[in-house]
Amino acid sequence: MSDPKQYLKERALKLLARREHSRLELCRKLEKAADSADLLAEVLDELADEDWQSDDRFAESFSRQRIEAGYGPLRIRSELEQRGVSGDSQTLSALADDDWVSMALDQRRRRFGPDAPRDWKEKGRQGRFLAQRGYSRSQVERALTMTPDEDLP
Repeated sequence: MSDPKQYLKERALKLLARREHSRLELCRKLEKAADSADLLAEVLDELADEDWQSDDRFAESFSRQRIEAGYGPLRIRSELEQRGVSGDSQTLSALADDDWVSMALDQRRRRFGPDAPRDWKEKGRQGRFLAQRGYSRSQVERALTMTPDEDLP
């Protein structure tokens, strides 16, 4: 293709047609194909101005996907920041602590069964699992102490 700017824009649009991307993700994927960093920045600015690319839209989409996969707020925020987006998406902000505890409890029950852990070793194992999924210490503690017949208010 003779016009490098048009080539970059078309590649970016093909990527965006598959899924939302953050500006940083697009930059990383397109930097090898770009003749210069200035040209790449210009193309990315154009895409954002035309609303083809939006970090806010990416954050919402990514947050919903990770929540549905059972991940907690700490991990989702960290993953968003790794992708160059603020970790404070509306989706994450809309959920109360009780919602996160409920999700942590659901993940614990799916992985380990309905009963709360009975000894320290098992409690530690389940707690590490939930912490790795990105739930806070207080959320993990509450999810570990709830019994099968006990649910959140």
